[in-house]
Amino acid sequence: MPKPKSSKDDQQPPIVIGTRGSDLALWQANFIKNELKRIGLNSTLKIIKTQGDKLSTTSFDKLEGKGFFTKELEEELLQGTIDLAVHSHKDLPTSNPPGLIIAAVSEREDPSELLLILKDYVDPKQRLSIKLGKTIGTSSSRRKAQLLALRPDLEIKELRGNVPTRIQKLRDKYCHGILVAKAGITRLGIDLSEFHVEELAPAEFIPAPAQGVLALQIRESNRSLLNKLQAIHHPAVAEQIALERKVLSLFDGGCHTPLGCYCRWKDGLFQTWTSKAHTENEFPDRLFLQAETTTGLAEKIVSKFAPNRKRPKSVFITRTLSESSYFKRAMKKKGIAIEARSLIKTYPIIHKFDPFILKQTDWIFFSSKNAIEYFFKLKPELTEKTKFAVLGNASEETLRQFGRVPHFNGASRGIDTQSIAGDFAKIAHKTTVLFPRAKDSLRTIQRALSPETKIIELPVYETVVEKQIEETSAEVLIFTSPSNVDAYFSKYLLQSGQKVICLGKSTGERVAEIGSSYILPYSPDEVGLAQAIFGLD
Repeated sequence: MPKPKSSKDDQQPPIVIGTRGSDLALWQANFIKNELKRIGLNSTLKIIKTQGDKLSTTSFDKLEGKGFFTKELEEELLQGTIDLAVHSHKDLPTSNPPGLIIAAVSEREDPSELLLILKDYVDPKQRLSIKLGKTIGTSSSRRKAQLLALRPDLEIKELRGNVPTRIQKLRDKYCHGILVAKAGITRLGIDLSEFHVEELAPAEFIPAPAQGVLALQIRESNRSLLNKLQAIHHPAVAEQIALERKVLSLFDGGCHTPLGCYCRWKDGLFQTWTSKAHTENEFPDRLFLQAETTTGLAEKIVSKFAPNRKRPKSVFITRTLSESSYFKRAMKKKGIAIEARSLIKTYPIIHKFDPFILKQTDWIFFSSKNAIEYFFKLKPELTEKTKFAVLGNASEETLRQFGRVPHFNGASRGIDTQSIAGDFAKIAHKTTVLFPRAKDSLRTIQRALSPETKIIELPVYETVVEKQIEETSAEVLIFTSPSNVDAYFSKYLLQSGQKVICLGKSTGERVAEIGSSYILPYSPDEVGLAQAIFGLD
């Protein structure tokens, strides 16, 4: 029988893919090799050691220049010994060497971070679930700055090496926890069951620009390969990470700059989060912006970080703040004075309830810190099957104080209570949900649940307006509940130039009812408030 005719591409020499030799780099290179095969292109791998590989025990901050995981691959591309280099996009300098271009980018793997903790050092009462004063291993100044902002009690130990090496050092108790990119764990299929794992969403713990994306770099002159690679290119991802990397470039940053930037397309808008510090030990400034186009957005982001930019001198918030409060520390860094006092008092309205209620309950949903505190004052006898849900991060922090970690947190959905309600309705379908709440709460979540879901209402507290309410001359007023809005505006009007920020849509709607405009932070918690203050014009 005659042999089948070979295609023109089959007759071409295989594309030589340059890659580092780590497990993750080889996975990435083989992934691209399979993608090329899918579109009819043959390829082979060539392993190349980089400066970053050779100096695997040296701190990032002591490595000279930029591109210490990419330079050697780029040199071989320019010399023609390889045709294509596969990089973790976040490792690349913001500009290509003359003669090289990024021909294509992959889909984006989840850019979340994972905090892996040895199980003996877990404390669910603490934010991030690690015991006070314990040690986290990381060599990333970006991770260190953001981590210490959330948990200033923790110690940081320098930790280099590929993902399996770092995990082994955790097993060996070099430290009590490590931070790793979720993308690397997912790609390598690593079993983490021996550790406690905290997933940190990119809106909460801002990743490196282009984290989770692979870059395919080629010679600019190789137009034929450029055209072929468009079949595996993802333009939408390219547009989003181009913004992130432009921010990095405008700040003149590299791998060891304490800078995080994340962009996503949602609800017709480019939503961006940025975190930046001058040093790894400095409390980082954070910003959230959204726009219909990326045009000019990077420049706008960078302008918000200008040291001489005018900021408010004073802020009033309708809640008391502890000395360790994230918001209080963020304002102190900028020299912004804070008035912090609630305009309402809360009182319990029940002192016990039928314990049989908990035996039939699958979920307990908390929409406020007060609901959690008053519920646990009742000393409930909880069953092992009971799951907890919270509206956002502030409620989660309070729930952790009672040794419980939520199985559902609406924080990743931002301020859209309807979206949070819809997502919870799906996972709570045909279950029984208990709602400890204020006497006159709005019941937004309850209304979104299906008829097959049983709802148990449990009013546990009521609010009463303080008798003495003082007017404030602060430049920014932050209202944390509709009750506080009612209390303040029953006596006073806004002064000229005062701006209002509201935690949650229901609070904002109450401000709108009295004819005032307001700003909603992306997340209804102290981090979101700090971002909102930082972004004010």
